[in-house]
Amino acid sequence: MKKIVFLTGTRADYGKLKSLITMVEDAPDFEAHVFVTGMHMLHKYGFTVQEVEKSDYKNIYKYINQHAADTMDVILAKTITGLSDYVKEVQPDMIVVHGDRVEAMAGAIVGSLNNILVSHIEGGEVSGTIDELIRHAVSKMAHLHYVSNETAKKRLIQLGETEKSINVIGSPDLDIMSSGSLPTLQEVRDRYDIPFDDFGVLMYHPVTTELESLSDNIKCVVDAVIASNKNFVVIYPNNDHGTDVIINEYKRFEGSENIRIFPSVRFECFLTLLKKAKIVIGNSSAGVREAPFYGIPSLDIGTRQKNRATALSIKNLKNDSDTILTGIEVEYGNKYEKFFEFGNGESNKRFMNSVSSSSLWETEKQKVFVDKV
Repeated sequence: MKKIVFLTGTRADYGKLKSLITMVEDAPDFEAHVFVTGMHMLHKYGFTVQEVEKSDYKNIYKYINQHAADTMDVILAKTITGLSDYVKEVQPDMIVVHGDRVEAMAGAIVGSLNNILVSHIEGGEVSGTIDELIRHAVSKMAHLHYVSNETAKKRLIQLGETEKSINVIGSPDLDIMSSGSLPTLQEVRDRYDIPFDDFGVLMYHPVTTELESLSDNIKCVVDAVIASNKNFVVIYPNNDHGTDVIINEYKRFEGSENIRIFPSVRFECFLTLLKKAKIVIGNSSAGVREAPFYGIPSLDIGTRQKNRATALSIKNLKNDSDTILTGIEVEYGNKYEKFFEFGNGESNKRFMNSVSSSSLWETEKQKVFVDKV
């Protein structure tokens, strides 16, 4: 029986990991464990640990790794401490982490320093802010890589990773997006009291390396949304430094009948909103990964996701209110061909085939750097 620990710290990475966790949970030769921490444990962001608990996984462990004033380095240290104690009790054979958050780095550090196999989901990608540095650092500590496409695989090879350690499985959240089991729009509207069925989605996160301009940048976005007079569903940013600047600016939406604001939205419900949206704006990865999968136009604002995806439905714009307003007016309601840059929705099967291979469990804990000839 192989024990696999999945570490989740945000609503976003849980959406990426959920189909993989479920597949492992249902496999007779495996035991899934879910270590829940980060934003999941904060009421300010919707206390989304409840969504993990509703999945009824047998082994869920909850750990508070932060308080409001904690910086990313403190959160990293706390997560390492809590996870280290946890794995000493559970004795897992593998730790699975996703993406580019400090919780993922903590998982990679704990695994690699305790001779536990570390699997990294969606490494080898580029993005703005501190996230990209964390993502590549996690990849260097991981023993196994499960990437979204061939481009990501090439980047990992550039980082000196062995080709045999890299598996192209696509983006796992597409498994749920293509499952046909999402709630209906009416069900989502009823659940969240959304009074309109014609709307855009706004998600904007802090760029931690550009904090000096964050206040002006988010003001431009809010100005454009208000001036557009369109209906919008607005979802809180992640909890990076600067998040309160964005949340405070969103107070300008209060009292607007055409705008609904949420700290968080259940992942499946969010996908339904995304699928039915007329446009996605902001700087979230959802605009450059998930929106093109549904053929939804997206305005990618600023540098956070620049050069991460190539779909024609994505328009990269500067932080300027007039430019953003024009983009909303031009793109709102347009439809594009579905774009499958990050897979086609069978990541869980590819992941399961990989971990079911006996040779995978013989992977050396001592990594080697592969020099390019």
